[in-house]
Amino acid sequence: MAEIKVLFATSEVAPLIKTGGLADVSGALPAALRAIKVDVRVLVPGYPQVMAKLGPHEAVASFDDLPGYPPCRLIFSIMENGVPLLVLDCPLLYQRTGGPYSDPTGHDWPDNPLRFGLLSKVAAVLGSSESPLMWRPDLVHCNDWQTGLAGVYLSVAPGAVPNVITIHNLAFQGNYRPTKVQKLHLPPESFSVNGIELYGNMSFLKAGLYYAYHITTVSPTYAREIQHEPLGFGLQGLLHSRSRDVTGILNGIETDEWDPETDKHLAAHYSVARMAGKADNKRALQQRMGLQEDPGIPLLGVVSRLTHQKGLDLLLEIAPKLMELPVQLVILGSGEPAMQHAAYHLVESYPGKIAAMIGFDEGLSHQIEAGADIFIMPSRFEPCGLNQFYSQRYGTPPIVNNTGGLADSVVDCNPDTLKDGTASGFILPSMTTDGLFDTIKRAIEVYRDEKKWKSLRKNCMSKDFSWETSARAYRKVYLKVLGRPE
Repeated sequence: MAEIKVLFATSEVAPLIKTGGLADVSGALPAALRAIKVDVRVLVPGYPQVMAKLGPHEAVASFDDLPGYPPCRLIFSIMENGVPLLVLDCPLLYQRTGGPYSDPTGHDWPDNPLRFGLLSKVAAVLGSSESPLMWRPDLVHCNDWQTGLAGVYLSVAPGAVPNVITIHNLAFQGNYRPTKVQKLHLPPESFSVNGIELYGNMSFLKAGLYYAYHITTVSPTYAREIQHEPLGFGLQGLLHSRSRDVTGILNGIETDEWDPETDKHLAAHYSVARMAGKADNKRALQQRMGLQEDPGIPLLGVVSRLTHQKGLDLLLEIAPKLMELPVQLVILGSGEPAMQHAAYHLVESYPGKIAAMIGFDEGLSHQIEAGADIFIMPSRFEPCGLNQFYSQRYGTPPIVNNTGGLADSVVDCNPDTLKDGTASGFILPSMTTDGLFDTIKRAIEVYRDEKKWKSLRKNCMSKDFSWETSARAYRKVYLKVLGRPE
């Protein structure tokens, strides 16, 4: 295999800084790429959380005269997984309390265009003949709107390498008033329909899509969905016109971190060949969450943001009806205040039957995946999703909507798919309360049939969700963009 050098530009990377799935991908994909002879280096802003977790490091470059931007420097380090890291150290823009995108009150930082314009600008410099580093990439891999301007800067940079961009969620676009074009020293001609303009605003993400040599997104179905309404979010025309340059690649998961045979968070370990530990984890989860200890009652698990996108409003609405089946329900997550309040109300109304923790707890998320019998994930749209992978790996068949990465990773359980060994969960017939309730009832019917349930769990736990397959697909895209043979 010919080695490819790739600069992977991202606004977050696990385990240094994480708000969502982008961080998981940015932490895992580069490591998987390096395992197949792709020399990847990750570029990330120097937030306080990142700077505090750096191991041995050294400053390798300074940028004191980037037009429109404050001075900054690059720090080189190596992450625990062996991936080289380039940290963009600019205290004026990144050293502040709060999260990577918002202040402690949850409001977006007003200078986000400058903060992520700088990330894009430095990515472009490193991908040009003006790079101060000895190491120079063959290609810049951008991720989401926060790195979208890199393609614009590369379009006018001397000796620039090509770039690709991955869409992790098209709903977040980084749209700002056009006055930012001048402040960020973008080419004036770039502010047009054939450029970064989107309905009168400057769009970071549209810039990334327009100027990229190739576009990837995190599942094949989502790649098709975003080329049409409603999931195109105003960019469907551009994406459809570039359909030949759009590739959907299903994410993988960290199989070392998510492994029921070794998971440090579990009360007992288990495998597809030794399932006894699954029951131990169910009992431990019931104890921790104050649920009645009943090995026979179906336990439904949820780990999710409590938002309209995730479809949890449907679950909360039918919860009283579910109690009559009967089932138990445990919820971990936070989000819209109305949904949080509804979850608390259900806990008060059904003590010992429904439990909820508003917030996030990493250990509990693993315990729910292992201790629940059925995982509920009825997202209205889902670019890829991760929990449906975790639940299958832990022998907890998921109930999902037929969208995005959920459609690409879960095979509906029916007599034919059980017979051919592909069944791995349950797919809603419609995104309605009736559709969800009927699907949960259908799952419970299979749960009551010990032979069928054992077969279904075996199918789930036998699936390969490692990053290797995904990494090879990305490498294929890189080679295509570079015009190299495979």
